[in-house]
Amino acid sequence: MARHSFIQMSKLSDVKGRISYISDPKRQEHLYATFSTREDMTFWNDLAKECQEEFRRSMAKGKCIEARELIIALPEEYTQFDPNRVLREFTEQFKKRYGVECVSALHHNRTKNNYHIHLIFSERRLLPEPDIKIATRSVFYDETGKRVRTKKEITGEDGTIRKGCIVIKKGEAYESHLFTVKDDTFKNELFLEEAKHFYTALINQHIHDPERRLKVFDPNSVYLPTKKIGKNNPKAAEIEADNAARQDWNRTADMALVSGIEESKIIEIRNEHVYDEASRSVQKHGWLPGLFRGIIQKAKEILMGLIRETEVPPKPTLSVDMAEYRKMQKLMVKVQDEARGVKQLMHGELPKLEKQLAETTGLFKGKERKALQEKIAGVQQEIDRRMDRLPGILKADGYPDVQAFKRLYDEATILVEQYNRDLAAWERQVHGEPQPQQTPPEKESIRKKLREMDAEAKRRNDARRQQTRPRSHDYDRGR
Repeated sequence: MARHSFIQMSKLSDVKGRISYISDPKRQEHLYATFSTREDMTFWNDLAKECQEEFRRSMAKGKCIEARELIIALPEEYTQFDPNRVLREFTEQFKKRYGVECVSALHHNRTKNNYHIHLIFSERRLLPEPDIKIATRSVFYDETGKRVRTKKEITGEDGTIRKGCIVIKKGEAYESHLFTVKDDTFKNELFLEEAKHFYTALINQHIHDPERRLKVFDPNSVYLPTKKIGKNNPKAAEIEADNAARQDWNRTADMALVSGIEESKIIEIRNEHVYDEASRSVQKHGWLPGLFRGIIQKAKEILMGLIRETEVPPKPTLSVDMAEYRKMQKLMVKVQDEARGVKQLMHGELPKLEKQLAETTGLFKGKERKALQEKIAGVQQEIDRRMDRLPGILKADGYPDVQAFKRLYDEATILVEQYNRDLAAWERQVHGEPQPQQTPPEKESIRKKLREMDAEAKRRNDARRQQTRPRSHDYDRGR
């Protein structure tokens, strides 16, 4: 089963604190490189301040999201590369694609079995010029920061402005923005999926062994996803056991696929006997990891039972060398083109000249008739010449004559067409739908087959001559 990439996204409510944490060698046991698309922290300080101000003005509940972070797991092959170059490439590629500022760090976990990048990025972009809003009349804010319509709403019984309320006089700046609004791209569920494909492709560019390349986990596949074990996770042993059960299912799913069970059937068993059963179990008992592993085991046994009942039909084999057959196809096109040219002369040009000759009558048309007769002779010579070329085209490729070539070509075509029909039927039976046709294995040589056919024809001719040759007693009898 292919290895899957791991790319996770989280929201940051304290971007400055998070940047400090991932970049501080005193707080990270194995920090190999850091990188930023900005020269200093001013951008991130201003970003955090503006996000918090807008959050207060919006009166939204929960925490203010100042930025987002991607965690990108790297294969161990990447420990052989320069960490600074790796981190710079992964960060600059993100900025080039999405046009936002980033801060990143490259780490190993405590046990050095998880090589990964932390990439923090802004959802806002810096404006070319600050957007400053000037009050055209007095603006009032209450103690919570909410804008109110009149001064009376923030005035106490004694007629003074209540503590914590703010008054912005006409002509003063009451709001300023250094950044654009948040880009909704990063809130869309499709963004993380796109980022997974983007970074998986980037990772694979530097992995030369196709067997070691990563792929993005498909939630609609037959497999169960495994969970990542974070640093100092108190449930590490529990997650490892859970992952082992999931991998056991995944191996069984592989076995089911190669046994000819349709993907839709495997997914149906997974959904019904794993996901649905687990959902009912959680509702009844709460989340019990041991119980979940038991659910996976039962589902696996159901799938194994189906495997035992399924017999994979043998895959069709092809007895024709496809490389030689393609050469024959090209030769057939070549001789057919030549034959079309001959037919054009025979059925087009020649009858037209013969008709003109028949219509050219009279005492004084002798010169014209002679010219037409010469043209007709020339066309007939061209027809004869081109017809003589047909076997020559084939002899150059080792075929004795047109009849032998055509007989062998027709026989090979029948075999190839039958193979394609058998393969399509096999694919439907095994996979439920036609699969991309693979290059057939190199089989018996067509030229070898031709030689065998020629030898067989020679044997038949020799036998026929032996049968028709007069016997010695026939000569005696004739004397």
